[in-house]
Amino acid sequence: MDSWIVTLVCGASGVGKSRLAIPLAHRYGVPLGEADDITTALAALTTAEQHPMLHYWGSHPEARSWPPERIAQLHLAVAESVRAGYAAVITDHVESAAPVVLEGDYLLPNLVNGFGGTVRAVVVAEPDEDRLVANFMAREPEHGEQRGRARVSLAVSALLTERANAAGVPVVAAWPWAGQLERVDRALRESARK
Repeated sequence: MDSWIVTLVCGASGVGKSRLAIPLAHRYGVPLGEADDITTALAALTTAEQHPMLHYWGSHPEARSWPPERIAQLHLAVAESVRAGYAAVITDHVESAAPVVLEGDYLLPNLVNGFGGTVRAVVVAEPDEDRLVANFMAREPEHGEQRGRARVSLAVSALLTERANAAGVPVVAAWPWAGQLERVDRALRESARK
């Protein structure tokens, strides 16, 4: 991390962000932050009246039965609703020169904007529905196949890829696992030189 301070590992649920972020933080010799913990804290400190988007899933359970593309749009709307919280954490790390790798479902690749190159991001993408299903089965066998969730992840990945392309953020294939760390590190270093 010669030229940047904060690394964001973005991607849809089930693509393997955590599997990547742990060794990436180790490689860079920096702490790992779970951005989803920030979202959990924000939800605990607010109500549906105070922050309707953050609490949308709980106050509108019917949303879970929507088509994958509509759920993906809602996912990004929730991500936008907590954007200021993530930006504040990123700003704090940049201003105090405290390197960190952050990973999470609600991180948006365009969070790199406005930091003058001190923040880099990568979107990890998995375009194979069956592989996503296998990933969910491996980590949450008690929930069964979760094919619908995999389809939502595909739709979220497509939206994140669009945003990554617009922000100049690299998109790296999750598979194969072998070599993933090197591919991501190389993409981050190359994006830092742009």
